[in-house]
Amino acid sequence: MLPIFVLLLGLAAVSQAQAAGRTLTVGYYDFSPVMYGDSHGVTRGEMAELTRLVLRRAGYRPRFRRLPSARLYTALKSGSVDIWLGAPGKPELRAHTRESAHSLGRVDLNLYHRADTPTPRIPESLVGQGVIVINGYSYWPSVNQLLQDPALDIRLLRTATHESALAMLRYRRADYLLDYQLPAEQARRDQGLEPLPHLVLQQVPIHFIVSRHIADSAAVLADLDRAFLALRAAGRLPSLPEGSLSAAASRAP
Repeated sequence: MLPIFVLLLGLAAVSQAQAAGRTLTVGYYDFSPVMYGDSHGVTRGEMAELTRLVLRRAGYRPRFRRLPSARLYTALKSGSVDIWLGAPGKPELRAHTRESAHSLGRVDLNLYHRADTPTPRIPESLVGQGVIVINGYSYWPSVNQLLQDPALDIRLLRTATHESALAMLRYRRADYLLDYQLPAEQARRDQGLEPLPHLVLQQVPIHFIVSRHIADSAAVLADLDRAFLALRAAGRLPSLPEGSLSAAASRAP
């Protein structure tokens, strides 16, 4: 029995050494202020820092890769991106990814309107109305069904940035803006605008999403879950800004 025990110890040591030297590519798209690329190409934000802490605790080295959402999903499906921090349950990714057991935090998807517009009732207030949306963002099936319901006849007005979306709302291109709270609030503060009334349409949990097409994907995900729990228990995780749950306080859904 002793030689087998020694062999197992040796294999465990090799596995740990391999993990310590392994670089994992973390795909993301700009989601300021929690994860974004600065003008020098450095990935910044509280979620980026959380990712660095968890991967290093798990024995991996992070390499960040900024991509548009469509290319990011394609990269997860091929395995050219190892990890994404995003919403679980995406139908197009289900067969190609594994999702962490624990939520890292939450972001709110809001329907904004001007102060001179009555608080909308969903869905009847949206019938025949225009809704401003940001290019490159995707939503959960329930929100997509709402936007695409032919009975509602919603007109989608697309724009490239949160700043231009706020301007479109302000100048009455449409009465409603669909946007995630964190980047929308960042853009609003940057422009010196007053807070906008809104309804929370969805509270979206954030998980580690690991491509099934990388080596040892299940083991990698288990390593990340263990490292996240250890850091949370030690109180070493950064708190996310207003509009999301503190990562340290998050619990498994």
